[in-house]
Amino acid sequence: MKKLGFGCMRLPMRDGVVDYKQFSEMIKIYLENGFNYFDTAHGYIEGQSETAIRECLTSKYPRDSYILTNKLSDFYFHKEEDIRVVFEEQLKACGVDYFDYYLMHAQNAELFKKYKECRAYEVSLKLKEEGKIKHFGISFHDKAAVLEQILIEYPQIEVVQIQFNYLDYDSPSIESRKCYEVCRKYNKDVIIMEPVKGGSLVDIPSNAQKIFDSLNGGSNASYAIRFAASFDDVIMVLSGMSNIAQMEDNVSYMKDFIPLNDKEYDAIKKVYAIINGINIIPCTACRYCVDGCPKKILIPDLFACMNQKNYHDDWNSSYYYQIHTKANGKARDCIKCGKCENTCPQHLKIRELLDEVSHVFDK
Repeated sequence: MKKLGFGCMRLPMRDGVVDYKQFSEMIKIYLENGFNYFDTAHGYIEGQSETAIRECLTSKYPRDSYILTNKLSDFYFHKEEDIRVVFEEQLKACGVDYFDYYLMHAQNAELFKKYKECRAYEVSLKLKEEGKIKHFGISFHDKAAVLEQILIEYPQIEVVQIQFNYLDYDSPSIESRKCYEVCRKYNKDVIIMEPVKGGSLVDIPSNAQKIFDSLNGGSNASYAIRFAASFDDVIMVLSGMSNIAQMEDNVSYMKDFIPLNDKEYDAIKKVYAIINGINIIPCTACRYCVDGCPKKILIPDLFACMNQKNYHDDWNSSYYYQIHTKANGKARDCIKCGKCENTCPQHLKIRELLDEVSHVFDK
């Protein structure tokens, strides 16, 4: 496998639905350049990700020409008996007879308790015995100590998907480096998600941009993705590509992957220092928080406006705030129910952050 994975959570969209034409062209470019790893989950794009994969990938290409990963998300099961039903729905939605990788989705201390109570690991391992899963693993969003606990309890885990990028490398809340080190301690293959942190490592402050511009002409995404791919035992780095230009850029430098050199590492350290010194909200726009919001607040979009305000301090952030709140809730409409914080992989204090956003924009 080449190390660039196609993350199918942020696919090209047109009028609220996946743009099959553009997605199909992206798949063609990706496969023709020797890449083959696709990642999805039952709830991505409100279920559209799986069906788009069926229509644009699995119904058109031989099964042995691609590797498909899916996940068991906690939203879709409440007892052990639900799990096989969900799994069969996923196979049908994707149009396949088996998954190459099947991951227990977004594991943290609390979710791990539910998965254990419902015997989700045991059911999934049984599915592996039956040949419906080729490789078993987890995706993970918590501290390194929790990851170690899970790997001790379930040594059958083959692969761990972690959030890992140069901004979160030593983050006390994400613990990317420590989680990576736990994976290596227990000899687990590592898959990287959020290498560009939901796109926030693409649109960087102007003084940080000058540092990357002084290098060899690579894109901001290229330095972030190559940073993640340069670590030992990393078998795949996912990129949530949403248009052909992103696909072509990623393929150009990952087709014949070269690890970062000393000069590029030094540039990343300088860029990190600049970004880390700015008051930004480390939201990756996964949008898990939006689904359950009773006031229909587009939380990631409002956080993006706040970050743009802090990055550039221009009028565009206020303009887009009005666009995002025209038919949806404003930051001031938050009723502090906390549902968003319970689903946030970044462990953000969303209610407090919405108060800050409201203070800036709801005047």
